[in-house]
Amino acid sequence: MSEQGELPAISLPLPWHTREWSLLNQQLAAGRLPHALLLVGRQHTGKSQFAIALSRLLLCAQPEGSLNCGTCHACELSSSGGHGDFRWVSPGEKSRVIKIDQIRDMLRFSNTTAGFGLRKVIVLSPADSMNVNAFNALLKLLEEPAKDTYILLVCDHMHGIPATIRSRCHILRLPTPDTETSLDWLDRTTGQRDRSETLLSLSDGLPMLARELECRGNADELEARRLSVEGLLAGRITVHQAYVPWSEMEVSEFLEALTVDLQRAVGSQSLPRLRTRRGQLLFELLDEVSRMRRSVSAGANPGKQLLMEALFSKIHRRLGADTPDGSILEQVGEPTL
Repeated sequence: MSEQGELPAISLPLPWHTREWSLLNQQLAAGRLPHALLLVGRQHTGKSQFAIALSRLLLCAQPEGSLNCGTCHACELSSSGGHGDFRWVSPGEKSRVIKIDQIRDMLRFSNTTAGFGLRKVIVLSPADSMNVNAFNALLKLLEEPAKDTYILLVCDHMHGIPATIRSRCHILRLPTPDTETSLDWLDRTTGQRDRSETLLSLSDGLPMLARELECRGNADELEARRLSVEGLLAGRITVHQAYVPWSEMEVSEFLEALTVDLQRAVGSQSLPRLRTRRGQLLFELLDEVSRMRRSVSAGANPGKQLLMEALFSKIHRRLGADTPDGSILEQVGEPTL
């Protein structure tokens, strides 16, 4: 049904989305569920799981309360990813964008008659990865919605969605859970509150990322990368030492993770300190990394090691203490995109 593989018989929304789930079920029961929903929330907080649960509920032939039944033929098909009345649209392999051909295929699908039940469902995720032509093609469908077809757009930030698209969708903001709720949920995976607390801290309070770290067993790698940036900012380590735990990452992943670490550094400063020269330099570095992320997303392909070492050099020179760093600082220039 999606890139998440085979699903359990019944798809549940997450505990911290209960209020939003209840609201949509009331609208569905009253026949007032919007045909276009924009699901917005922080990354790693369960938006995709919410979209899957809602999609399967809409496709289910015999819903039980507010959930899909898990036993009808439609649920069997949606569980295995073979439901003909469902489309999950995301960037293709080796692509960062949803292209117009994918939207055109979606438009053709929307004009067909539902083959298994009363409804068709389309999920676009991440919706803000569409290019301009794709957005324009989607606008046509939103202006003239197909009968009994529901479109769910999933994104982290609304600023990547054109106003013309937003205005034709019902916007549902999905919250980030509080610490206690996240820990209670994580405890089901870890079985240990201390471990849950460690994982949640490493993931900046994002429970889905914390669970992913536990399941993949790479929490130690994340901690090493975080400590390397903290060490650079404090002048405790060299550029080469900072580079080592990041060396296996792809450029786009590196820039995204470094953005998070720099944002954390900014957030840890008091307002008076942010007004100092050091605070200004932190903001400048964060802006520079953000520009690089956009360039890479647009297709730039810089040399990975040169880019990483150049950025770490800049952090070291501007913000770190005066620590000797050998030849790397002399050799590495500015990153070029």
